[in-house]
Amino acid sequence: MINIRPVSDLRNKFPEIESIVNNGEPVYLTKNGYGSMVVLSLEEYAQLTENIEMKLDEADHQAATTNERLSHNDVFSSVRASLHETK
Repeated sequence: MINIRPVSDLRNKFPEIESIVNNGEPVYLTKNGYGSMVVLSLEEYAQLTENIEMKLDEADHQAATTNERLSHNDVFSSVRASLHETK
């Protein structure tokens, strides 16, 4: 079940929110009825960003070892093609 809470719950019901995120579920916080932020456990956040850091490291290594440069059109076309293949 999606957990949507007002941002004031972060202060007023912290132990409850902490328990939810420690069980691997995100908590979506709203401010004045609009989405404001998402609270995740450190483990969930690390899992989401782990692959990104690795890919950035690969890109840095490739840039340092080659003179080949791609235009933004080439990069985005490749990404779009890759995304459509996985669907």
